Amino acid sequence: MKVLVLNCGSSSLKYQLIDMNGEEVLCIGLVERIGIEGAVLKHEKTGKEGKHVVEQPMKDHKDAIKLVLEAIVDPEFGAVKDMSEIDAVGHRVVHAGEKFATSVVINDEVIAALKECIDLAPLHNPANLMGIEACEAILPGVPMVGVFDTAFHQTMPESSFLYGLPYELYQKYGVRRYGFHGTSHDYVSKKAAEMLGKDIADLKIVTCHLGNGASIAAVDGGKSVDTSMGFTPLEGLIMGTRCGDIDPAIIPFMMRKEGLDADGIDNLMNKQSGVLGISGVSADFRDIEDAAKEGCARSQAALDTYAKRVKKYIGGYAAEMNGLDAVVFTAGVGENGIDMREKIASDMEFLGMKLDKEANHVRGKETVISTPDSKVKMLLIPTNEELVIARDTLRLVK
Repeated sequence: MKVLVLNCGSSSLKYQLIDMNGEEVLCIGLVERIGIEGAVLKHEKTGKEGKHVVEQPMKDHKDAIKLVLEAIVDPEFGAVKDMSEIDAVGHRVVHAGEKFATSVVINDEVIAALKECIDLAPLHNPANLMGIEACEAILPGVPMVGVFDTAFHQTMPESSFLYGLPYELYQKYGVRRYGFHGTSHDYVSKKAAEMLGKDIADLKIVTCHLGNGASIAAVDGGKSVDTSMGFTPLEGLIMGTRCGDIDPAIIPFMMRKEGLDADGIDNLMNKQSGVLGISGVSADFRDIEDAAKEGCARSQAALDTYAKRVKKYIGGYAAEMNGLDAVVFTAGVGENGIDMREKIASDMEFLGMKLDKEANHVRGKETVISTPDSKVKMLLIPTNEELVIARDTLRLVK
């Protein structure tokens, strides 16, 4: 079975075509600037050098998906001869609220439920829905599956997801912690158990998805029991441009001082803060590390503050689970940030974490980076959210 995996953003679309017989990626691509001047598709076929690039206007996601399908069946760069070879489509969907605790086959009821969740993810769910509707029009009859960022965290107990607000706000509006990056946390926790040769049911794992968007999850016996992102992806760790945890009283204070309305303060916290806001240099950790080495004090402060926040969550989740067997680093910074991993793991011996600095000197490769005598194992595991989506799609369609 061949599964097309789609990840639709507000103006972008990532995709992979995966042959589930052997889980082989046949092609991969990215469409950028959908509905904006300068729209472009970049497509790569596995085993073929060079990229297939198409620059042309795309007014919406339907136009973009048409181009994706044309690239997939292109005589030179395509991976299949005909669209009929696409057996199913798996969609990444950001927010399902409390409606779905697992992936589902998409039907009219599911689409209606996702529309009800637009208020919870106004930037992402409309784009996800556009991708679903475009596939319905272009690939009629092909089964589709929705895989939700929030689903993995639906196992959290009430004590982990409630806020200290009037309970009626949870009942009326669904104001609670939902958590995100669920497919990533699910994948790397299972892969960690596999690498350690242990049953995941017997493990207490902290998974650190550290990228431009970043979150940490406490995974006890294979189930998420807590996570750092909350009602939105703004809560938790300091990120590329997101502030993460702050005193809520800062919001009205800054609105008064800076003359900001609700949209203005939202933009400040989501797009001008994080390591970009602290360093004043960039949201890219490579740029910040270079600036810190050249003596930029604010860049060094950004790195130190980021690492300390991660350490606090690891320690907190170890306490919450009453133990810790493994810590996993994944996503852009987690997979490639040699210095950042060392900074996070330093002075954590009391918790049983001992880093092997030589083993840690690696990027983007499945590796155990703790010493042989480390009580808590530390692992670097590249995430593969697309494969999780494809596997769930295969399971549900079959």
